[in-house]
Amino acid sequence: MIYRLLAINIDGTLLRPNGRLQKGTKEAIDFVREKGVYVTLFTNRNFQSAQKIARALKLGSILITHSGAFISSSLDEPLIQKRISEEKTFNLVQVLEHFDCNIRICHERFSLGNRRSLASNLIAKTVLSSADPVFYPVQFVESLGDTLRDQPVAAPKIDVFFSSRQDKEQALATLAEAFEDIHIIEYEGEQIEILPANVSKLRGLQQLGSHLGIEPREMVAIGDSMDDLEVIENVGLGVAMGNAPVALKKAADWVTRSNNEHGVTYMIKEHFRKQFPLNFLKAHIKIKKW
Repeated sequence: MIYRLLAINIDGTLLRPNGRLQKGTKEAIDFVREKGVYVTLFTNRNFQSAQKIARALKLGSILITHSGAFISSSLDEPLIQKRISEEKTFNLVQVLEHFDCNIRICHERFSLGNRRSLASNLIAKTVLSSADPVFYPVQFVESLGDTLRDQPVAAPKIDVFFSSRQDKEQALATLAEAFEDIHIIEYEGEQIEILPANVSKLRGLQQLGSHLGIEPREMVAIGDSMDDLEVIENVGLGVAMGNAPVALKKAADWVTRSNNEHGVTYMIKEHFRKQFPLNFLKAHIKIKKW
């Protein structure tokens, strides 16, 4: 199979456990781009944070961010943007504020969260996230509901961190009963992510592929967590990191090394060294669509 697009998740995949890029990653990505393969990043991070990583790799690609809600190569001219309406964002926050949780509205230009104190590890994730570049404003308020009443926001994504599994389960039951046309992703532990309906990393990758004229079977995707499962299962070559859960590894076509052992670089060089540059293939092999 000839692969024309490589999609790489960021946290736990492209980045080491300390949040830094592996040495040699840029060179590996340059190597595959020289073969004519389109390289993109797919992530639940906000666009500005993902773009910061892309710039370090000299990538000017269209990025799939906010778990597929914001797809773009620039902040001002998105290819695709999906939002939860202002009214629904407000109503969701009103419900969530009845539970013991941190709520974070992740707009592409800023983040808005409540000040509720939870366990220190959750505070680190919601308040001191290293994923936020210094030019991405992060504001915390006493009451999100009161703030949204005066300053409405249509959210691409809402992150919620609960203090306990019981609060999480009760909130999920309430949200399922009260709201339609939203997509909720459950993470390990007490975190959930709320997205507009029909938004996901896979849907974002499919939309990007449609824009570029690349089919899912012509894509390679590398991921490390269960929210990457749908992508791994539906592309031409799904790759799980060595640090991924067992279930993701079982679903993958290829398991590479961990993110602390140059897993992305190893996979790229081991697989794509066997593939001729696409311009060469166009010139010498008759391939449908080309």
